[in-house]
Amino acid sequence: RRGERERVERDRGGGVQLWHFLLELLGRGEGGAIGWSDQWGEFVIRDPERLAQLWGERKGKPHMNYDKLSRALRYYYNKRILHKTKGKRFTYKFNFSKLVLVNYPTIKHYSNMRKSLQIQLPVSK
Repeated sequence: RRGERERVERDRGGGVQLWHFLLELLGRGEGGAIGWSDQWGEFVIRDPERLAQLWGERKGKPHMNYDKLSRALRYYYNKRILHKTKGKRFTYKFNFSKLVLVNYPTIKHYSNMRKSLQIQLPVSK
């Protein structure tokens, strides 16, 4: 019974983590809701409610809104996966070294991470 419940949750997007979903959207160029800024690892939420709607669809939670999504983002602050960019509204920055160490322990360099995640990260300036 437990295995069936986990499978159903996984099928409706329950196993996807928000940070990974954000990277997927950024990699696909979901420019209407979210996009990279000109700073390395930094992204801007351009349409907070649209982003929340997309996340809700992925998770099977039709009542998702930006307040709930932003609460989930704040959870990542303590884990140091991402942080809010001071002085910039709806702007956050990924800590890619933390993501690599925690979630992709076999990846040694950012260039390998780009290939592994199959996304186009902005080039450092």
